[in-house]
Amino acid sequence: MQNFTFQNPTKLIFGKGQLEALKEEVPQYGTKVLLVYGGGSIKKSGLYDRVLSILKELEIEVCELSGVEPNPRLATVKKGIQLALENGVDLVLAVGGGSVIDCAKAIAAGVKYDGDVWDIATGEVSAVKALPIGTVLTIAATGSEMNNYAVITNWETNEKLGWGSPAVYPRFSILDPVYTFTVPREQTIYGMVDIMSHVFEQYFHHGTNTPLQDRFCESLLKNVMETAPKLINDLENYEYRETILYTGTIALNNSLGMGIQGEWSAHNIEHAVSAVYDIPHGGGLAILFPNWMKHVLDENVGRFKQFAVRVFDIDPEGKSDRDVALEGIDALRQFWNSIGAPARLGDYGIGEEKLELMDDKAMVKGEFGHLKKLNKEDVLAIYRASL
Repeated sequence: MQNFTFQNPTKLIFGKGQLEALKEEVPQYGTKVLLVYGGGSIKKSGLYDRVLSILKELEIEVCELSGVEPNPRLATVKKGIQLALENGVDLVLAVGGGSVIDCAKAIAAGVKYDGDVWDIATGEVSAVKALPIGTVLTIAATGSEMNNYAVITNWETNEKLGWGSPAVYPRFSILDPVYTFTVPREQTIYGMVDIMSHVFEQYFHHGTNTPLQDRFCESLLKNVMETAPKLINDLENYEYRETILYTGTIALNNSLGMGIQGEWSAHNIEHAVSAVYDIPHGGGLAILFPNWMKHVLDENVGRFKQFAVRVFDIDPEGKSDRDVALEGIDALRQFWNSIGAPARLGDYGIGEEKLELMDDKAMVKGEFGHLKKLNKEDVLAIYRASL
């Protein structure tokens, strides 16, 4: 296990009826709020009206940024920065899913930076300051509600880049499972794939003496696998929604990664696909992750065997470690297929036409990966295996 320091300053407010906590939290940061949200889902569910009612009761001045995309775009971030500056905003309040929260984080950091906010996404500069951020989460997926990461897409250059800064931890996040009831079945599936993928990125590593971290990860994976088939057939079941919502937060609030070096290669590879084709992030991960696993399997066969045995109950008797590991990867593919996740890039109409372009976009910051350092040839091979 590596040395580590852990600190997570986000106040997590979880459970039915917790939206009322806005009355206590918002006034701590000022009287002017930028409300950031996506499409019309929060209006259809009544959440938008309830949030505005609370803010009005608090005599908060509200300006709004609506229409945040599923892969939030740089142009939208810049629009939000301009709104925040023009209105002297004290708090950025994100009401929606991970994309909305990511957009809010970029806005909050961009307000405090004199240059182009894209400089932060590329890593050219670090975000050292940001406006306070609050969130009301409406989908279980990214974990952005309790971490310091964000992903932004520059549609003009077809680049989708992740970045992070301690400055963009949300000050508070409100999670009421009831507000996830309206998430469609397809998006619910994508969210659960994303949650499992976040766990994988912290599970497959070369670290030693990580028994507790391993068991944490394995329990979260089993939890999703046990709940997913029930949830997709009962979308308004409070207990199932509650379980997945909480699991999604824990999967990426940095607690699983203590003492290990995280991986994140599959996410980088998927970001390039989304940047070129604008497909759902969770759908792309479902396609690519098992193929990344097979590509890097020989770098740590023992860990993949452990995954197969502990998570998918693969019987190792009379088999090589590699064969057991491959059975585990195949079992993952079968599980994702069973809940309706896509399996091939062709499911989105993606062929060989832009593989080289995606490869270039994936490599924009050079070689990456910790389990195995990936170069252009590696990434292209994973794309081809995913067709």
